[in-house]
Amino acid sequence: MFLKKLPQKNINQLFKVMLSLETEEECLALFSDLCTPKEINTFVQRLEVARMLKEGMTYQDVQSESGASTATISRVKKLLDYGSEGYNRVLERIKE
Repeated sequence: MFLKKLPQKNINQLFKVMLSLETEEECLALFSDLCTPKEINTFVQRLEVARMLKEGMTYQDVQSESGASTATISRVKKLLDYGSEGYNRVLERIKE
């Protein structure tokens, strides 16, 4: 996993910050300060692609609806199937 190549102290701090968020308003405030609009859009698009793929949509339909490139769709699909289960976990949690 590429995160192991980054300074663990800094990664741990980021994760602690994320886990400390309690409301959507806190998430909005932090992400507005932390990320550019383009970065946030990238996160949103990848999660939407993952959701659509999990629902069984074809690559063509996902691309048409999300505007994601075929490279992004393929990468998300690979991570859904062989990744660290991050997408799968969060998508299951928000379904409930």
